[in-house]
Amino acid sequence: MLGWWGGPVIVWLNGTFGAGKTTTAGELVELLAGARLFDAEEVGYLLRRIPNLPAVGNFQHWPPWRGLVVETARQVLDYVGGTLVIPQTVLVRRYWVEIRDGLAAADIPTRHFLLHADRETLVHRIERDTPGNRRWRLEHLPDYRVALSWLREDAEVVDTTDVTPRDVARAIAVRVAA
Repeated sequence: MLGWWGGPVIVWLNGTFGAGKTTTAGELVELLAGARLFDAEEVGYLLRRIPNLPAVGNFQHWPPWRGLVVETARQVLDYVGGTLVIPQTVLVRRYWVEIRDGLAAADIPTRHFLLHADRETLVHRIERDTPGNRRWRLEHLPDYRVALSWLREDAEVVDTTDVTPRDVARAIAVRVAA
């Protein structure tokens, strides 16, 4: 386990569905001292329970989701410190900038990693995944391809094509500790 070297930090694992974010996040939490998993999707599930919000195809389109993710992360880190590992796909640049800038305004350093795999690998992983999610995930691969240009500029890219999640987590842990 890598020791901690400073104050609170967020390690954001971005990438499309099938890139290995969730599995890598679980491994990474074990490698970084004081790390906790924060599933930002839970904020979206919370919002879905509120009646009469505008209909959207993705809870990220609700501005409160983005603000609540930032505020929840800030509150948790103020309370317990350490590192929050957030495995969450964000493919809309404006949404990512809003989150990133909100975290920066709260003085929370954020390391943004893009877990990337080639299309063939992604399709293979998605097709082996939970049946209920396959179609939706496959339909969003073109959105990921469009977002790749800005993601490569904004995030540290980690290729997951032929690498185990444990090895991906080790590589990220080394980068975060450096």
